[in-house]
Amino acid sequence: MKNFKIAYIGGGSKQWARTFMTDLALSEGLSGEIGLYDIDIEAAKRNQQIGQRINQNPKTLSQINYKVYEKIEDCLKDATFVVISILPGTFEEMRSDVHAPEEYGIYQSVGDTAGPGGVLRAMRTVPIYEVFARKIKEICPKAWVINFTNPMSICVKTLYDVFPEIKAFGCCHEVFHAQAFLCLVLGQELGIKATRKDIYTDASGVNHFTWITEAKYKDIDLLKLLPSFMEKYYEDGYYEYFDRFQFETDCFAYGNKVKMNMFKRYGILAAAGDRHLAEFVNPHWYLTDPQTVKDWKFNLTTVDFRVHQMEERINESKELASGKKEINLVASGEEATDLMKAILGHKVIISNVNLPNQGQCPQLPLGSIVETNCIFENDQVKPIVSKPLSLPVLHMVERASNNIDALYEGIKKRDFSLIFACFMNQALCSTLSIEDGEQLFKRMIQNTRNYLEEYYPNLDDYLHQ
Repeated sequence: MKNFKIAYIGGGSKQWARTFMTDLALSEGLSGEIGLYDIDIEAAKRNQQIGQRINQNPKTLSQINYKVYEKIEDCLKDATFVVISILPGTFEEMRSDVHAPEEYGIYQSVGDTAGPGGVLRAMRTVPIYEVFARKIKEICPKAWVINFTNPMSICVKTLYDVFPEIKAFGCCHEVFHAQAFLCLVLGQELGIKATRKDIYTDASGVNHFTWITEAKYKDIDLLKLLPSFMEKYYEDGYYEYFDRFQFETDCFAYGNKVKMNMFKRYGILAAAGDRHLAEFVNPHWYLTDPQTVKDWKFNLTTVDFRVHQMEERINESKELASGKKEINLVASGEEATDLMKAILGHKVIISNVNLPNQGQCPQLPLGSIVETNCIFENDQVKPIVSKPLSLPVLHMVERASNNIDALYEGIKKRDFSLIFACFMNQALCSTLSIEDGEQLFKRMIQNTRNYLEEYYPNLDDYLHQ
């Protein structure tokens, strides 16, 4: 096959880049270049060194050339694929996103998609993605663009609004976790060992609030196994990976108790992890306070923890780049590499991704960004029409979808009144008075203004109203 070029925007990533490079190395039949572009050029150079060391590993099946670019235009030139994985702002901005609302009794387990934190993060991210979309349109309009940045839906919406002919989709692994959970249920209930690639699930909704309406292993209906499973494991929780009680020590893990509780009430399975699901519904269900969160067997991920984790990852990157630490190549289970191989014509794959609604979610507005199964093959990504959601679930998903669309319009127009309306319409903000909501919104804007004022010329006027 001919060589490809992957332009990696955010190529200084401290974690996902290594996952991606490892999966590429372990995937047979690939050849080409990864261009690494990042505003942190030293981090990109470390990943280049790590990539070169991966090439020397005896387990490596595909040799990839890693090149650092100082200019995004040079990185995008001749790209076959563009991968985008960035942190919009710093952890100090995220600290405000996640923790400023706590003064008003609003707790967020993630704070990057929904809730007040998701709104402020979107305000920082959309203007950056407007630039990316224009650059892609100008330099590599035929490239396939794969987004991994959150908030996923609004990132993908920005790309398509600025460049309607773009070939872009958003990848998220949350549904994979739900599939692994269903395999766990199958094993516990029937003693059958299966991997998530052995089962079929029908997914429908918006990112981090996607629902599985059908799940089968051969002719076995997996959703029908859940009531029996829940009789035994609901109260204490059950994490699908590693140790059952991983959530007691790992702030990213959870006991699937939120997911099982929603299944009890709605009869279909919410596909995202509990930390994300809790942020799309009434805060008094699962996020009233830290003790409530603990009772529901998930965690509030603090920004202090993220800062500490990042410091560890930077140190690890330095050791891997210098050769002080051995590189252990193990496939991640992510699907980005497989999806690229399918687009290149090597295989056909069905997987869930985020795309503008062309009718694959008949109950949601056309053009809204939705997450469903799609067929990947030879330069094509074709959405599969999903099964309908029940009305109670649909109403919750509609609220999330409409809020994303309205928030995008507000940010696109730099209209603080419309953005604030979407802020107040977040499920987690439903306990705020208008006065407290406006105070919190302006405080969060002030906290993150270093990443806003370049793009919002009327920012000071709004803050002083």
